Amino acid sequence: MLIKRPPDIKNSEITDKELYMNRRQFITSAALAIAGFMSPSLLHPPDARAGQKLSVSKKGLFAPGEKLTSYTDATGYNNFYEFSTDKLGVADTARNFKTRPWTVSVEGLVKKPKVYDIDELMKMFPLEERIYRFRCVEAWSMVIPWIGFPLGEFIRRCDPAPGAKYVEFTTLLDPKQMPGQRQELLEWPYREGLRMDEAMHPLTLLAVGMYGEVLPNQSGAPIRLVVPWKYGFKNIKSIVRIRLIGEIPVTTWSKAIPDEYGFYANINPRVSHPRWSQARERRVGESIKRETLMFNGYTEQVEKLYTGMDLKKFF
Repeated sequence: MLIKRPPDIKNSEITDKELYMNRRQFITSAALAIAGFMSPSLLHPPDARAGQKLSVSKKGLFAPGEKLTSYTDATGYNNFYEFSTDKLGVADTARNFKTRPWTVSVEGLVKKPKVYDIDELMKMFPLEERIYRFRCVEAWSMVIPWIGFPLGEFIRRCDPAPGAKYVEFTTLLDPKQMPGQRQELLEWPYREGLRMDEAMHPLTLLAVGMYGEVLPNQSGAPIRLVVPWKYGFKNIKSIVRIRLIGEIPVTTWSKAIPDEYGFYANINPRVSHPRWSQARERRVGESIKRETLMFNGYTEQVEKLYTGMDLKKFF
């Protein structure tokens, strides 16, 4: 399977957020005027939560000295195959995706299994803003201010049972809303997983927002995983189930192409992808490549998790 690299985008070509959003409304209105009728998808406007501000209790900087990726770049260039393999087309395809009602089920080896309503879940913990580097396996990267709460705090509240060694995450399965799931590109629904100590690490975040607002649909609304020292495909979007288990979970990309996408997916410039080097990356919105940092620059915080491991074998 060929994964496309992003085209170079000059800062001067980046559209202002307000103009970008109004552009969609203009195109929709023009299309309706020409056609003279409404298609079923246009009968349903975008979720009213789009652009809603979130209140944060604490801010953390985990990408010191680095410029934020523009909102337009971060929300207009997305990997979300449930909607489209076209990174520039995900936003429009996901425009009418409904994130309410929404529940997240906690299952498996926990003493307190429960189905949480997303709004209830967002009130359980103070929301934090954390600026993280974000790196995808295709050698492009961003710096994004995520808003969420530590996954570890949520897991502790669920009271893990003895024997829980891994955490498995599952995305919504809804081919009617997610046209990419009608294709046989991957085995749906999307699944990912972490070792328990990775899930409990204080850097690991369940994100419900970015740039001060609720998550846009194309960015994984209403709740997604953010693990900043791992490649982007580990950061599963639109989560509906979290399951604690005793064995290593079967994850989507690792099952589909195991020689290219390992379970750990730690960012490692010394381990090349079979079809390209991972030693350098291009920050979206910039033209010059930069050196990729081991563990995406979070070595001091996370390297002890992998003491004694062969990171080329366990990639």
